[in-house]
Amino acid sequence: MKFKDLFLLSTRMFKARPSRTFLTILGMSVGIGAIIFLVSFGYGLQNTLLQKITTSDSLLTLDVTPDRSKATLLDQGAVDKIAAVSGVVKISPAYQLDTRGNINNLSADFTALVASPDYLKLGGLKSSAGILLSDETLTGIAMSTATAKIFGREPVALIGKDITLSFSTAKNANGSPVSNGEAEKINIPAGQFKILGIFESDDSLIYVNQKALSGVQTPVFSQLKVKCQESKIMPNVQKEIMGLGFSVSSISDTVDQANKIFGIIKAVLMLFGCIALIVSAIGMFNTMTITLLERTEEIGIMKSIGASDSMISWMFIMESTIMGFLGGFIGIIIGWTEGQIFNVMVNLIATHFGGEKVSLFYSPLWFVSSVILFSAFVGLLTGIVPARRASRIDPLEALRYK
Repeated sequence: MKFKDLFLLSTRMFKARPSRTFLTILGMSVGIGAIIFLVSFGYGLQNTLLQKITTSDSLLTLDVTPDRSKATLLDQGAVDKIAAVSGVVKISPAYQLDTRGNINNLSADFTALVASPDYLKLGGLKSSAGILLSDETLTGIAMSTATAKIFGREPVALIGKDITLSFSTAKNANGSPVSNGEAEKINIPAGQFKILGIFESDDSLIYVNQKALSGVQTPVFSQLKVKCQESKIMPNVQKEIMGLGFSVSSISDTVDQANKIFGIIKAVLMLFGCIALIVSAIGMFNTMTITLLERTEEIGIMKSIGASDSMISWMFIMESTIMGFLGGFIGIIIGWTEGQIFNVMVNLIATHFGGEKVSLFYSPLWFVSSVILFSAFVGLLTGIVPARRASRIDPLEALRYK
């Protein structure tokens, strides 16, 4: 028997029993759709979170801060030593200033982090509205949502507004970091700045371009962003910098932990989807068993005219595999459609309450392809037992079967 004839015999169920075949495929589709919906939701949440906290540069960046237990200074000398470490390609320092801001005669105290635009880029900071620091507008600042709320205004409404800032920093008379309450305050003349953008943060913080305060001399930096040449050398760079007496952390460590957590979440969500798939597979097995009983006489005729046991087996296996494949394909469409509808509903609610639109569902191509192949494999498994039973039927008994 040719493959073409075997395929045509395997697809006769679409004409002979169209309703039952469609319902069987639909049952498989519901199970596959549940897997696609739940796992894509896990992937979507993972991507949304990582996009919020990372950029390509931030994944190669180490955060260096003074180690309090070792009382090391993060001064220019320390920066030069870190820059000499093999694998370091860029360093962006930042320091803090006590700040008072005034908008329309309303004043508030907060912290200013003086840094370059590169510092924000290496840290993966993203604006929720407007833009962040820019060398084209040196007097432009970025303000946290928490700071904006101090002034009693909606954060977005402050973009483009002028703000008067006055700064001060503290140091001992010998220029060393402050270790007690006896410190000399260095006051920096107030200046007029413009709010360029807003970023999400619960800290009362603003970012100021260091070029706007180029005349300020700071004894120590509060933090450094150290960009490495490639990810595989980051552990070595981190170890060397820690050997210099500094604390080192990396957002890539946070990302790795997040990926592990989301891996567990996706596994749990897939487990729930597989439960629905198992129920569907039982339904398909039941359908194939009934099909075997209905076609017993037909099998006897086929064997009488020369059909081999293997051909009979392959006919049933191919029939169940085709139904599994179609169930997977339709299930992909069902799961994707459910995800899009759910995403639209969530975004409508979010935008109504002032939130921003997000994409909560994401399905990698390899995952979609694997699901279709897996559904075909499940279909194949459900057809093995009926196929073996069909191949063992005695032709004479099959012809007498009513």
